[in-house]
Amino acid sequence: MMSSCYLDNMNKSDCVGCEACSQVCACSAVSFAEDEEGFRYPSVNNNLCVDCGLCRDVCPINNMPERYSDNKTAFGGYISDELVREQSTSGGAFSAIVDAWCDDNYVVFGAVTDGLTVRHSFITDKKELARFRKSKYSQSVVGTSYQDAQRFLKEGRKVVFSGTPCQIAGLRSFLNGTAADNLLTVEVICEGVPTPHYVRRLSEYVEKKYGAPIDSIDYRYKEHNRWDFQVMLLNVTSKSHGKITVKYDRWLNPFWSIWLNHLMSRPSCYQCRFTNTSRVADISLGDLWGVHLYCPELYGSNKGASLVICNTGKGKDALDKARTLMFGHDLAFDDALRYQSPMRKAIAYNENRQEFMRDVIALDYQSLVKKWAVKPSLRLLFQKYVWGNRQKVAMWNLKQKIKRLYR
Repeated sequence: MMSSCYLDNMNKSDCVGCEACSQVCACSAVSFAEDEEGFRYPSVNNNLCVDCGLCRDVCPINNMPERYSDNKTAFGGYISDELVREQSTSGGAFSAIVDAWCDDNYVVFGAVTDGLTVRHSFITDKKELARFRKSKYSQSVVGTSYQDAQRFLKEGRKVVFSGTPCQIAGLRSFLNGTAADNLLTVEVICEGVPTPHYVRRLSEYVEKKYGAPIDSIDYRYKEHNRWDFQVMLLNVTSKSHGKITVKYDRWLNPFWSIWLNHLMSRPSCYQCRFTNTSRVADISLGDLWGVHLYCPELYGSNKGASLVICNTGKGKDALDKARTLMFGHDLAFDDALRYQSPMRKAIAYNENRQEFMRDVIALDYQSLVKKWAVKPSLRLLFQKYVWGNRQKVAMWNLKQKIKRLYR
């Protein structure tokens, strides 16, 4: 039988970059490095390898861990703590779940940013949870996080591990045989990871313009209750210009145009095994897209709203504990699914991807954007800025007030 492991077939669509193969190797024979597109893949040092086969056994694509497909609970809403909600990308559900589930002797894993680099890390104090907030839109370097999680579980500590679905699958494959009653896995509903080359070209452009590279990026800055505008905020510290912030609205941002046209995602994302309702994590988290259409009472003044999908009994227990910290209610799973394409299908392959990937390496940022970013139509701009979701929800609220008056 042909192995589905990248280490055997070298098919990049069969490697999700979860790093489980590297962490399971006791001989440190498996290491990860970027390819020409900027995505990280494993390679084996044959001088160190003892042919134990663990790296192939732990690969979640070669040996998929158990998945959960039945008895889903869908919840929509947002955390009651306004400051945490403001600091979160959507509605702060992750913070509420961690706060409620982690009572004592706990460790929380998540992705943190270090300049333009994203890596996995852990905290042992919920007061530091802000480090994990905000969407990163970059595949994190997992490092030794699976090993660390296993060690903490063996010590009897509670562990919350958050990441992409493929990272959760990598963790669960790695933990095979480790008692995980104290483990809660939380996955983001993912639509593919983009090449880091794009933000590197952007940072080069910023440095040329302002004399300093990008310090940090907030891909989804809310800017005074503008959750569904998805403002990208760049922070720059320049000797000549001081501290600078650069902002791009969602419909005027080249990043969203290029990424959502599926021009720069990791090869495995186009054949993602996790884009269906059979999930690998206890809880799946995402934005409550479609809120203005089927549950406008949860729109919450455009400050952000979360969708929580509980896939296991443990996930439901964690949500039940978190409900007291949130405003919201259960939703029909089919309604929520209608507005979550990453839970229904993998992203479509764009036939121009290879040409774009050559250009993102060869061209400067301005030339890249001029060639590949699609400018929004006037009709789209009118729909979003003049008659957008906020106005639709405002009309719904007005209708509700009129109904109450007539009652």
